Amino acid sequence: MTRPATLPGAVVAALRCPLCASAFALDGRSLRCPSRHSFDLAKQGYVNLLHAGIPAGTADTAEMVAARVAFLGAGHYGGLRDLLAQVAAGTGGDGLVVDAGAGTGYYLAGVLDRLPDAAGLALDVSAVALRRAAKAHARLGAAVWNLWEPWPVAAETAAVVLNVFAPRNAAEFRRVLRPGGTLLVVSPERGHLAELAAVAPVLDVDPRKEERLDAALSEHFELVSRRSLRDRVMLEPEDVRNAVRMGPTGHHPERLAALDGVAGPAAVTLAFSLSEYRRTA
Repeated sequence: MTRPATLPGAVVAALRCPLCASAFALDGRSLRCPSRHSFDLAKQGYVNLLHAGIPAGTADTAEMVAARVAFLGAGHYGGLRDLLAQVAAGTGGDGLVVDAGAGTGYYLAGVLDRLPDAAGLALDVSAVALRRAAKAHARLGAAVWNLWEPWPVAAETAAVVLNVFAPRNAAEFRRVLRPGGTLLVVSPERGHLAELAAVAPVLDVDPRKEERLDAALSEHFELVSRRSLRDRVMLEPEDVRNAVRMGPTGHHPERLAALDGVAGPAAVTLAFSLSEYRRTA
C-alpha cells in the first residue's frame, strides 16, 4: 500500500500556527504547536490552516483546476515554466521557495527541479488545487491559506518567493523573505490570450500594469530585471476551452456557453512578463 504523502521537514520548520504563531512539530499525520492547536494532514499531503471562511468565487473550483491541469499538461506554458526556473536558479536561492498562489504546483515543481537543495512551500486558498500541488514534487509541501491574511510562515525563512498570476501581498512577501531574498512575479502582458475574446469574456490587460506593479512593491522591493516572453501557439478546441475555464471566467459558468461553439483550432498569443525584485534593507 502506498503511504500517504507528507510535508518535507523544511516546510514544517517554516510553518507557524495560524492561531498563536508558535512553531509546529509533525506528530504522525498532524501539525501540533505547544499551545495544543492541531491541524491534520489530508491524505494527499497538504494541510488546511484556514480557520475562517473565504468569500465565494475566491478559490479555484474543481472544474477550473481540471482545466488548468489539462492545459498546463499540454505544455503550452512550458516556456514560461523553464524561464522562471532558470531565473530562480540564477538567484542562488537554495533554501525555501515559497509559491504564493501556487495552484497545482506546476511552476514551483519546475523551480525545484533546478534547485536540488531547495524545498518548496505552496500556498493557495484552493484545497482542490493543493491536492495536486502536494504531489507535484517530492520536496514540495502545501498549505491552504488566504494570501491576503498574514501568512502562517516564519519571518525571513524564504530564499525566493514566487508569484505567478496570483494576488500580491507585498508586506508578507518582504516579511517571509530572508535579507537579500528574491521575489519573482509573473504577470500577463498586453495581448495575452487576446484572441480568445472572440469566443468568451476574457480580462483585458492594463497597459500600465508593470508601472502599477512596481509602485505597489516599491515600499519593500527594488526592481532588478524584467524579461518578456512572447509566442504564438495553435490551440486545439479543447485547449481553447481549458484556457478560458481555468481563468477568472471559470467562476462564472453562465459566461462559458459560447465555448460550445468552438469547433476548430485557433492561433493565440502568449505574452508574459517576469519581474525580478530584491528585498530592500
